[in-house]
Amino acid sequence: MLKITIAGRPNTGKSTLFNGLTGTRDALVHDRPGVTRDTISGVTQGRPFQVFDTAGLENAKTGIASDSTSRAIDAITNADAILFVVDGRTGLTNEDIDWAKTVHRKTKAPVLLVVNKTESEKRLADTHEFYKLGFGEPTLISAEHKRGFDEIYAFLDKVAGTKPEKSETEQTDKKLKIAVLGQPNVGKSTFVNKVIGEKRQIVIDEPGITRDTIKIPTTFYGRDIILMDTAGLRRKAGVKDDVETLSALKSLDAIDKADVIILVVDATKNIENQTLGIAARVYDAGKILCVALNKWDLIDVNERDEKLLRLKHQFTNSFHQIIRPLIFAISAETGMGIKNLFRRIYEQWDISNTDAPTSLINRILEKLIETHQPPMSRLKRPMKIKFARQTGRHPMKITINVGGASDIPESYTRYLCRGFAEALKWEHLPIVIEYKKDDNPFD
Repeated sequence: MLKITIAGRPNTGKSTLFNGLTGTRDALVHDRPGVTRDTISGVTQGRPFQVFDTAGLENAKTGIASDSTSRAIDAITNADAILFVVDGRTGLTNEDIDWAKTVHRKTKAPVLLVVNKTESEKRLADTHEFYKLGFGEPTLISAEHKRGFDEIYAFLDKVAGTKPEKSETEQTDKKLKIAVLGQPNVGKSTFVNKVIGEKRQIVIDEPGITRDTIKIPTTFYGRDIILMDTAGLRRKAGVKDDVETLSALKSLDAIDKADVIILVVDATKNIENQTLGIAARVYDAGKILCVALNKWDLIDVNERDEKLLRLKHQFTNSFHQIIRPLIFAISAETGMGIKNLFRRIYEQWDISNTDAPTSLINRILEKLIETHQPPMSRLKRPMKIKFARQTGRHPMKITINVGGASDIPESYTRYLCRGFAEALKWEHLPIVIEYKKDDNPFD
């Protein structure tokens, strides 16, 4: 797949252009320069091109800006084509000139000079001065209003040397999507880097480094997956500004877009209510949850068994949506336990994509009723449970036809849920039981 890197100094509209080309809102967009820190990727709409949004290029020798710029330069070096973005309102700057020289030095790939923010002629600077960058004729666009995109696609088609063909988005959608969530500074990016086998994500011992939700296609433990690294989630009282608020919203949005959620927890600290709140949100969304107790290598060997048992009890007792949570002790730093974690995730994902035979479900239901009869209704009438079938996945859904009074108490529903889970090996999967009242032919 053709690799396209969007590059340029901060606040020229690179992330807005990325979102426009991919038809997503994956890149965090804000007027403040330097919001993008990691390199994120996506697929262009209608074409099989992989596009990378990079952090703004900055002259920094240390810190986050230095790490972000280093990753942006790596993306430039490995690209098949570059979209070099400048600000049409501000005009040519010394930073544009310096970074254009860097691009010339780092790659021989073709470069399209993109002059963004050109929707207003009154506010437009002299575009002829951009010829000084050595990239040829500027292409005037407005990323915010998606103007000028035809020229960009024409350039990309020419570089690819092929006619537009069907995008690989559908193939990407078929891959297992795993989102990595958790509070700030619990080791999410270290975990992602260990899985993908490279230092793709910026890792600094400081909360709030990751801002975008980064989707990384990779192969791990024999399976192609999409790994999604998210911004850290903290309590509302701890959120400092609107950029962090947007990052948190994108992290929560990842729950809906992912198939499986890995909730990373710092095992050296106590489980906070917010962590349990994230878990509850995952269960309510009907997604598979795996809790990764990170930094387990820092726990005293003599305390590990008792601590693991205590944490499992805490999660199990906190939720009725799940019979037995998936909880694993790992170390993102050393890699301990990560392969076993993914092996169990793949196992549960495969189980969740199967349909239980209706005959089997009804045999299980009969045994459950025989063992524990449903209680009388509020009107002191017997509850008649007639027939059951699986009607959904993710979450696993069983619909039970009932006759007569149907106000079945929650306690009995939980009993049925646990019985089905144990019989069908769904203990680690979210399960929903719904009741359908048979129509009375005499009504």
